[in-house]
Amino acid sequence: MANLRGPHLHTPLTLLSSDRDALSRVDPAMVAPGDDARYLVSRAGETAFQEAEDGSLQLALETADPRAGGTQPLVLLGVRDGLRILAVEILETSAEIDDPGRDLRDLRRIADQLDPADADLALTAVAMGAWHRSMRHCPLCGALLEAEVGGWVLRCRDDGSEHFPRTDAAVIMAVRDSEDRLLLARNANFRNRFYSVLAGFVEPGESLENAVAREVAEEVGITVEEVEYVGSQPWPFPRSLMLGYRAWVPGAVELTLQEDEIAEARWFTREELAAALAAEEIEIPNNASLGRALIDDWYGRSAEA
Repeated sequence: MANLRGPHLHTPLTLLSSDRDALSRVDPAMVAPGDDARYLVSRAGETAFQEAEDGSLQLALETADPRAGGTQPLVLLGVRDGLRILAVEILETSAEIDDPGRDLRDLRRIADQLDPADADLALTAVAMGAWHRSMRHCPLCGALLEAEVGGWVLRCRDDGSEHFPRTDAAVIMAVRDSEDRLLLARNANFRNRFYSVLAGFVEPGESLENAVAREVAEEVGITVEEVEYVGSQPWPFPRSLMLGYRAWVPGAVELTLQEDEIAEARWFTREELAAALAAEEIEIPNNASLGRALIDDWYGRSAEA
């Protein structure tokens, strides 16, 4: 991984180290069965894991093709210790393909427990699985698509058009006021007591910094005067790239919540946040998310320590 200069937050999902071996994807043999192939099964945001002898979690890489004669495309994730790692997305529960002994777990809940190289493979498998699950037909003519280039390209059988994996840019920001209080909000779709920093998707035709200002204005009715980029993180649920920012607003301003979007929002001092967490009045994101990294960055250490 290249050295990064300037203000940057690290989360378990940015310290990634797998060799994707992207130049080998054009070779069809790279996704063919063989003794050097290992398979990582995923399904709708879940991936297959096993417990190591020390109790830690690690990827469950299978030696036999788990498709059992199915036609799911294989995706070349990369090479590890001379072995080709191939992702297989299971589309639905099947007695033939869904091994009852396979331990599929929600990656969002356990990503922070993984070795960075395992997290890298799992995140890519989940992201590519979501793409293959949603892109079965050509958006131009409706014909079936066929996987090429190690599963990283889909080609239309009829018109020959190529289609590539999609990543949606989203900004996530820790907004502070002149008293250095942090703004946390509960989205209307969040479970009760779950608060996080604000976030939203980047719209066509706007810069990342403009997206930060627009989202803050739309969701809580305040004007951001300064923003600072601090890092990025893949979030393949189903296909986002989170771009993290610190942001500041002048004064101690009142909030106007976006109807049907933000259920609750409030400013927290560090003492108030610690008290709310200790009393279990609120929950905050787990250690796998950039949202949690932004909260801890403002707090000065782990907010739940």
